Amino acid sequence: MARTRRPLIAGNWKMNGLKADALALASGIADGVRQTGWTDREVLICPPATLVMAVAEAVKGSGVLVGGQNCHAKPSGAHTGDIAAEMLRDCGAACVIVGHSERRTDCGETDADVRAKAEAACRAGLLPIVCIGETLAEQEAGMTFSVLANQLKGSVPAGATAAKLVVAYEPVWAIGTGKTPTIAEVAAAHAHIRKVLDGLMPDAAGVRLLYGGSVKASNAAELLAAGDVDGALVGGASLKVDEFLAIAKAV
Repeated sequence: MARTRRPLIAGNWKMNGLKADALALASGIADGVRQTGWTDREVLICPPATLVMAVAEAVKGSGVLVGGQNCHAKPSGAHTGDIAAEMLRDCGAACVIVGHSERRTDCGETDADVRAKAEAACRAGLLPIVCIGETLAEQEAGMTFSVLANQLKGSVPAGATAAKLVVAYEPVWAIGTGKTPTIAEVAAAHAHIRKVLDGLMPDAAGVRLLYGGSVKASNAAELLAAGDVDGALVGGASLKVDEFLAIAKAV
């Protein structure tokens, strides 16, 4: 069956990169994308906030999108150390990741916090990538579907549309561990997410669903071919030009 949703390959650099290395990485990815001339897929890189503006300049004209890794719900104010969605947009970002499991775990972010940040992204003209996923204990207890449903219902903004929402499924137990669910488990989780979204918005069929969790060049083709998988949210492998481009080529 032909794809009806444009695949998105997103790289989350997390807390990695000083300016010189980051610009070399961004330029390498941009050069690779330019050479392919891709129009049937999107490539996104999300560097630390300190590098968003410089990276956006480095990839300008290549077709590579730049995003942030987090944003505050408010557009401005007394929020020391935070960054507003409008600030990311001003730096050249087009997207922002919200609700990553590392934010939920390390910073205690709730579904309500994630929803507020997703709404802020939309307010600023950014595309929010809302992350959801179950822990190992939840997976072993057979709670995967209920956890995903609850996170979606609590995190997806009211009035969301397919044009203003991406959902990334990242089983927490697979992030950075080298472990991945089976292809059948990935397909089942994505089908469930689509079903839940169908009850939350009128055009759920158009929402892009990304898989994340130890995605690498060696398993990308198989994961991206699973049912209802429209791309990937890539962690460590996005820090290597050849590895990240190989994942993008695997679509």
